[in-house]
Amino acid sequence: MAITCKAAIADGKGGFSVQDIVVHEPKDDEVLVKIKAAGLCHTDHDSLNWGKQLIIGHEGAGVVVSVGKNVSSVSPGDKVILNWAMHCGKCFQCLEGNQHLCEVASPVAAGGNGYTPGHADLDGTTYNGEPVLRSFNIGTIAGYTLVKESAVVKNPSDIMSFPAASIVSCGVMTGYGSVVNAAKLKAGSLAVVLGTGGVGLNVIQGAKVAGAGMIIAIDINPIRLEMAVKFGATHTILAAKDDTGLLKAAEEVKELTGGRGADYAFECTAIPELGAAPLAMVRNAGTAVQVSGIEQDITIDMRLFEWDKIYINPLYGKCRPQIDFPDIVQHYTSGHILLEEMITRTYPINELDKAFDDMLKGKNAKGVIVFD
Repeated sequence: MAITCKAAIADGKGGFSVQDIVVHEPKDDEVLVKIKAAGLCHTDHDSLNWGKQLIIGHEGAGVVVSVGKNVSSVSPGDKVILNWAMHCGKCFQCLEGNQHLCEVASPVAAGGNGYTPGHADLDGTTYNGEPVLRSFNIGTIAGYTLVKESAVVKNPSDIMSFPAASIVSCGVMTGYGSVVNAAKLKAGSLAVVLGTGGVGLNVIQGAKVAGAGMIIAIDINPIRLEMAVKFGATHTILAAKDDTGLLKAAEEVKELTGGRGADYAFECTAIPELGAAPLAMVRNAGTAVQVSGIEQDITIDMRLFEWDKIYINPLYGKCRPQIDFPDIVQHYTSGHILLEEMITRTYPINELDKAFDDMLKGKNAKGVIVFD
């Protein structure tokens, strides 16, 4: 039985509108999910300009409505967290343990955010009678979404709200995973986090869970730094807007770390000019992590690599959905990771334009679209 619901549809030219779509019953390996909440991030706003019509959204949580005959991991009525790192389990990268880089199903590594075998059958969702793409193969800013089984992870928590669950899908996973999976931060280590927005706060939480001995948060916004302390930062540095490359802030980091520098530095600003900044923060043989996904050309003074420094650029915190999502839920349940506290405001779908505006103006740590 087909379902008609509202969805936010990008026109590919910078705009969007909320329209009716029709979602059909799942095929053999598909799952139909009633979306209850969808987190919002800058990538969703970027998707308005991808040159294609698609349903917006890549963070979400909801309830399984129905499943295809070959689906075994979830059942109707299960609460689930949506996951855009689909994987086939058989390609080179999957066999190497890099599910997030699946060469077949990933909407990023395999498809450039277009259609891949990780996308549910296009005919299963239509707009004005024509098939419509879903952002990152899941399109969560919609009343219902039809996805492949690998795009859902059962949520075992009885206490986690749907808005809290929805932000696990990307921002929380990216920050947490960049520390735990990518950097493999060692207990007792000294860490510095550049930028304390939604992703940066989750890097801080990941460092706290990993047992960092010192977590230094850097931002130009004092209110953000207050939040950083709430989420686990042990020290803060209020950076100056004219501090090119954060080199002055780097000197303050060295003063806090015995003149040596941090063991790990995580760049979470998404500002291209700060792409090399974490290298200035770490000690010799330290690790700099570019978390925010900068893709522009930047110039790097190679002396920043002296000596033996490592610079990595992980995707999605090297997400292993069926392992990492339950771990994050467990840390939430035990009180070691805060989620509800990260959500500044929720919005109905017809206020998506307001939600985007608040996000772009930096008013929210995290905004979430909620559905009935």
